[in-house]
Amino acid sequence: MNKNILTNVIAILVCITGIAFNSTIILTIGMFALSGAITNWLAIHMLFEKVPGLYGSGVIPARFEDFKNGIRELMMKQFFTEENIERLLSNADGHIPDLHLAPVIEKVDLSPAFDSLVKVIMESSFGGMLGMFGGEEALTPLKEPFVINMKQSLIEMTQQDSFLMLLKDEIEQPDVLKELADKVEHIIEQRLNELTPELVKEIVQTMIKEHLGWLVVWGGVFGGLIGLAAALFNTTII
Repeated sequence: MNKNILTNVIAILVCITGIAFNSTIILTIGMFALSGAITNWLAIHMLFEKVPGLYGSGVIPARFEDFKNGIRELMMKQFFTEENIERLLSNADGHIPDLHLAPVIEKVDLSPAFDSLVKVIMESSFGGMLGMFGGEEALTPLKEPFVINMKQSLIEMTQQDSFLMLLKDEIEQPDVLKELADKVEHIIEQRLNELTPELVKEIVQTMIKEHLGWLVVWGGVFGGLIGLAAALFNTTII
């Protein structure tokens, strides 16, 4: 059973017990516990839902734009600053980390590079000579070995410290870092524009509603304790 409902049910049962046994103390404990639990439950409900006549309810959907701006400010000013991007691209030794370019290179189509090489050869003084051996067709069997060897060479080159340092120096140029930051901000902006007030409400509810439920439980507990104190105080005075 939902702990919010369970807390209220227990408080009601305590009230009923107090009435049944004509016990002012038990009834007071139950009423105070029910009051604390219902008050906290209503406060949690008002965070997410608009309640007619209650000013300030539905605060999370109502402050939807502030929520989006808060995410944007957090991401850009705390995580994706130019300093943090530069720190991400460099390790403690001042070298750029392995960017794992091999999978990218493997997917690159190097056929245009081979076609350009064939064109250069055919337009050179060797073109006429190759014409006697089938022309461009004579070079076709070399295409696959060329692509394989070229990709392997590119992978080896991108793993060399000299290449990584050149890439690091280029990326660390102020204009480049700013461009990276602008692109990240543009991506974040696009994602935020896909959010709706209802989706924001669901996201926040998913994150915190389970934990906020304990407010209802503790509202009932402390309300009951206050009720006990109040009942004992009245008994003492009487």
